[in-house]
Amino acid sequence: MSITAEKKQEVIKDNAVKKEDTGSPEVQIAILSERISNLSEHMQTHKKDLSTRRGLLAMVARRRKLLDYVRGKSEERYQTILTKHGIRK
Repeated sequence: MSITAEKKQEVIKDNAVKKEDTGSPEVQIAILSERISNLSEHMQTHKKDLSTRRGLLAMVARRRKLLDYVRGKSEERYQTILTKHGIRK
């Protein structure tokens, strides 16, 4: 259900703002988006897994908070993140 270390490094490299960037909001949103998509697939087959559902909702809320932060800083960064990761508002 979680992402592998190789996949995580690939996501970080694709979304890094600077070299060796692991903590920018863009990277955090990308990692959360990857984990959310994996858990969404899991929830399609395991509909009664309530503990995973709770974790999934917490991740979605954390991603929403990060997106709100980025939107407050720069609207164009926010729009590029939404289009890049296919996130609906």
